[in-house]
Amino acid sequence: MTPLRLGYLYGFGAYLIWGFFPLYLKLLRPAGPLEILAHRIVWSVVFVALLLGALRNVGFLRALLRRPWAVAGIVTAAALIAVNWGTYIYGVNSGRVVETALGYFINPLVVVLLGVTVLRERLRPLQWVALGISGSAVVVLTVDYGHLPWLALTLAFSFAGYGLVKKRLGLPAAEGLFVESAVLALPALGYLAWLTRRAELTFGHVSAGHTALLVLAGAATAIPLLLFAGAANRLPLTGLGMIQYLAPILQLGCGVLIFHEPMPPARLAGFALVWLALGVFTADAVRHARHNRARTRAAVTVEVPVPTP
Repeated sequence: MTPLRLGYLYGFGAYLIWGFFPLYLKLLRPAGPLEILAHRIVWSVVFVALLLGALRNVGFLRALLRRPWAVAGIVTAAALIAVNWGTYIYGVNSGRVVETALGYFINPLVVVLLGVTVLRERLRPLQWVALGISGSAVVVLTVDYGHLPWLALTLAFSFAGYGLVKKRLGLPAAEGLFVESAVLALPALGYLAWLTRRAELTFGHVSAGHTALLVLAGAATAIPLLLFAGAANRLPLTGLGMIQYLAPILQLGCGVLIFHEPMPPARLAGFALVWLALGVFTADAVRHARHNRARTRAAVTVEVPVPTP
């Protein structure tokens, strides 16, 4: 199998798991969102530690601790991903899967917005058009919900910020996930101990299946991230950007078709504006990538003299 095909296989695997993740989270009830989050953190540490031990790749920790700015970045990334995971779990288990899907639909546009505000990047005209359309979508959805779609915006901004910090850190997927989860493990264990003292812990008290599902939260968190890292290393950015919409499409389908969440006309109009913005954004990205490839080929092309007899 070629690296490109393997990259698409990894990418589709990651986004399929993320797309159907609401179905898994629903199975974790009656555990509350914070207990699920705590188990997700703790068992992620265990799973990735076993993986790194099997790969005999633990020396990176010593090198990392000698870089204080990297440690500060990891703490920031850990806080952002904790907010993202906690918000997502809360959204799914409070019957707002459609709004969580919205968050991941607008995430690419928020990434562009952070590029302008944080990295001082200059946008192309069509990128400004996409941002303007997405802003109109937020206005329409605010009118529909009666308030800002804060859950979707929290998901979008926390994941975009997490991606920005991770890009600057440049850590491999498994090592990065291990350190981020390890940073969060102590407060997570403290919260689980607090639930135990209050006799409110569901782990080990509902059924063997429920306990097993909570333990598997670590693998369910780590595996798609590792698949995504494998895809990112093999696919062009445009290819990866196109398949990233698979997860929110599946999440939206879960919300509307399986959990029967309402989708009134005004909300559908807001989503339509988001999809229009993403269409403009994606078309511009593809056009820009093709232009860059053509310019690169022209730059490396040299005239080779034809030997004459």
